[in-house]
Amino acid sequence: MLSHPGKIRSNNEDTVAFALPNGPGGAFHGDALLLVADGMGGHAAGEVASRIAADVLYRHFFAAAGRPVHEILAECFHQANAEIFEAGRQNPEYAGMGTTCTAIAVRNNCAWLAHVGDSRAYLLRNDELQQISEDHTLVAELVRRGSLTREEAAASPERNVILKAMGTAATVAPAIWNDGMALQPDDRLLLCSDGLSDLVTDTVMQELIASHAPLDACRALINAALDAGGHDNVSVGVFHLTDRIEAEDAADTVVERPTRRTEDAPDIDDTVSDRPTRRADTATGIGGAS
Repeated sequence: MLSHPGKIRSNNEDTVAFALPNGPGGAFHGDALLLVADGMGGHAAGEVASRIAADVLYRHFFAAAGRPVHEILAECFHQANAEIFEAGRQNPEYAGMGTTCTAIAVRNNCAWLAHVGDSRAYLLRNDELQQISEDHTLVAELVRRGSLTREEAAASPERNVILKAMGTAATVAPAIWNDGMALQPDDRLLLCSDGLSDLVTDTVMQELIASHAPLDACRALINAALDAGGHDNVSVGVFHLTDRIEAEDAADTVVERPTRRTEDAPDIDDTVSDRPTRRADTATGIGGAS
């Protein structure tokens, strides 16, 4: 996962995090959690909201390991929403802050999606890229009702009007899968903020993900967004499921919780982010991932 402030904004309000636990010899075990959060709400407040979302999800998700995944995710989202909302109430400078949050949990080779806002999750399988999340935006709702075409929605000046966000109200109703989606070897999962999906077409995303290793794909996707204008923060996570462990991956370990660090990515201008993003160090999962 990588995050970049973009070409226009001076700060990065996105937060990315993942944890892919390893067992002996690199074998995958336990649950995995992948997420991207895109904060909003004025100077510094958006960064605070997205960071709280990532911290709360990570802490509560793994503390409740072993229970039904959809129940854990529901509790995580409601707890994160409550903490962000309360932080906004207690601190005038954070009033009204909120964040999108799109998370994928993996257990026993199945994936569950939990989602609020317009950050996205995609699945690349058999050379077909499919968006598996639904945007909680005004234009997306109008498309679902048949009032707008997808082309009209993409060109609409109201395409970034969000109908749901975490932390902007006392309660939130996230979209959460009750049943897991079976994963297959060679599947690729993509998580991203709208700083990517607003500027890079699905066709280009598919080509870059399919033709690059995960970290290189992240760099290529961010570069594509920057080349298209880079008017927003850009966050990307690419996870490749394989049926074998790469030798260099088998030695990787994962920290116990997301760490603050700046990713070294010389291919993306000079820096990835003007602030550390929250992520766990690269680790293998479902065979291999990075």
